[in-house]
Amino acid sequence: MKVGRPFIGQEQAWQEWLAALGSDRMHHAWLLAGAKGLGKRAFACAAAGELVREPGGRLPDAVAHPDIHILEHLPANDDEAKKKAEGKPFQTKRNITIEQVRTMQHRLVTRPTLGDRRAIIIDPADDMEKSAVNALLKSLEEPPVGTYFLLIAHQPGRLLPTIRSRCRVLRFQSLAPDELDAVVRRDMPQADAAERAAAITASRGSPGVALSFIAQDLSEIHELMLAILHQGDGDFRLRGRLAAEMGARPSRERQLAALELARTVLSAELVTAGRAGQVKIIAAHSTLTRLSAQAPVYNFDAGLLIMEIGGLLASAAMPRETAR
Repeated sequence: MKVGRPFIGQEQAWQEWLAALGSDRMHHAWLLAGAKGLGKRAFACAAAGELVREPGGRLPDAVAHPDIHILEHLPANDDEAKKKAEGKPFQTKRNITIEQVRTMQHRLVTRPTLGDRRAIIIDPADDMEKSAVNALLKSLEEPPVGTYFLLIAHQPGRLLPTIRSRCRVLRFQSLAPDELDAVVRRDMPQADAAERAAAITASRGSPGVALSFIAQDLSEIHELMLAILHQGDGDFRLRGRLAAEMGARPSRERQLAALELARTVLSAELVTAGRAGQVKIIAAHSTLTRLSAQAPVYNFDAGLLIMEIGGLLASAAMPRETAR
């Protein structure tokens, strides 16, 4: 088996996948489990490419290959579909639907197009409708010959135990500072040493957070988030500065990056907080997680969203302020 594409910080998972490919009994379903932003989708696409690669051929593009099928959030409506086709930001449906799973299953009754293997990527599997999960379970119980499933899960506990039990798990770990630095140097070569250091500190091991930190210039926002969490914000002054720093009309990407950064800030604080503080942090983090799932789907008012983020951080710092 040739040595495949390296994944910084996830080499063990990659080698485990390559070893399975070279074995006589390849498991038919894989669960790629780990926090959001650890590179699971890129891993799944490369893994699927290795799976369907023709002997001696180049690693194919997973998006374009006829034997790699990716189930993901679809555009919310026809207007959003047009935005996607034009390469613009677009809103998505809330869940991966049963219709998507059924369409995929209809393809499974035919043989793969180019070889004897096909890959199904579901990103993320923990966002499937309940009916879609039940439909997928049937395929996992009786997988067609040559069909392999790669289920990406940010919160694998949300999946049915019957789904998890049929999958071999690949766990994705947070990256060490030197590994994060290597990722940032590779993907953001324009970032200077100070930007890299700030991004690495803020990201808490997540390359996705580190890269968006630099791309969206979140250094000042990070400092304000820390100030609200540590000092509280009874007079709303810090939240006003936070809203001003976000801008009047921030892009969807900037809003999502701010949500992920706020979750990371809370997660870091959880380690040193006392029991009472942990309860507040967990409550605020849970609400931020819900907002992060809804933000790509719903058209939130940007100003209200950043004030909500600030309010949740303040609620974790001040007993009299509670998350709405």
